[in-house]
Amino acid sequence: MANSPGSPESQSETPKLARTPLFDQVVAQNARLTAFAGWEMPVQFSGLKKEHAAVRTAVGIFDISHMGKFAFNGKQLREQLQSLVPSDLTRLQPGQAQYTVLLNPNGGIIDDIIFYYQGEEESGEQRGMMIVNGATCTKDKDWLLAHLDADSVTLQDLSTSKVLIAVQGPLAISHLQPFVKEALAPVKAFGHLEATVLGKPAFIARTGYTGEDGFELMLDPDVGIELWHKLLESGVTPCGLGARDTLRLEAAMALYGQDIDDTTTPLEAGLGWLVHLDSKGDFIGRSVLEQQKATGIERKLVGIQMQGRQIARHGYPVLADGEVVGVVTSGTLAPTLGNAIALAYVPRKLGKVGQQLEVEIRGKSYPAVVVKKPFYRSQNRPSAK
Repeated sequence: MANSPGSPESQSETPKLARTPLFDQVVAQNARLTAFAGWEMPVQFSGLKKEHAAVRTAVGIFDISHMGKFAFNGKQLREQLQSLVPSDLTRLQPGQAQYTVLLNPNGGIIDDIIFYYQGEEESGEQRGMMIVNGATCTKDKDWLLAHLDADSVTLQDLSTSKVLIAVQGPLAISHLQPFVKEALAPVKAFGHLEATVLGKPAFIARTGYTGEDGFELMLDPDVGIELWHKLLESGVTPCGLGARDTLRLEAAMALYGQDIDDTTTPLEAGLGWLVHLDSKGDFIGRSVLEQQKATGIERKLVGIQMQGRQIARHGYPVLADGEVVGVVTSGTLAPTLGNAIALAYVPRKLGKVGQQLEVEIRGKSYPAVVVKKPFYRSQNRPSAK
């Protein structure tokens, strides 16, 4: 007989959700909470549309401390990581970062990550940071430790000991700069630095997941809590995972576990710009990507726009001429655009801009069209060069 919902046995079977060091702060802001990747996280504060608009037009702040944070130190660090990703990390100069993917032998994406190269010490040891998805943190760590030489490279897991805060929007610098000793304006997109925030050491990167200009800061919990309060006092809008999702989808940024996973390759996912076959040697999954380059991919991740107000959601079938040809991976009503947009995998031959498709929603088919990605492109984002 199954345990009743209120029985001690059933309660003990439910894993306890983790909470970030900012949990009490978001609760004090009357955030609506949700379970996400094993964490209890704010999904919204004042409302998704208001939070989304704040990031597009002014500035918003997100608690993203649930994400994995790894610090690396060791000789030939970049060279060792080279064999795990399709991107050429040796091109990175100190203070530069690379968005890329960890690959399995089938060319599938274990996770999408950002590697921040911090430079080489006089001892010859290189330093770097890596931010990974919260849901894949343990898997990523195990994979990295299994493939890096433990005698020459160390991995320090900072995932639970540091706060990660994203300050995003065209007014990010003006609100953040008063609390940072170093000048933020000269930092280029995907640039980063070891800085001083509220008199304490911090790691700051000009990166984000919203399609807008902004920064992500890794701090000790007490400094993170103080910065959170000061930014709120300065007028920054607290934002939850709901707005983070609509913002990233407008910018056509992939969500791991929905748009990309260990069965999709970067070429299928429209991430071919991460694959540097000509400038680097062997890496896990290379032969599969070489084959796909030579013969072409069978399916591709495309952007589609619904021709009405119906919203295509994750898992909905995509049709052409009445036949199911693909599946929606992410979809929403885009607040900035006023249109229903989605990402979907379809056969390559049906992936051209202008292609007419349909999406099946609750047993009925509704018209959609393939459109260019991203759906939204900010005019405020800085150059990476």
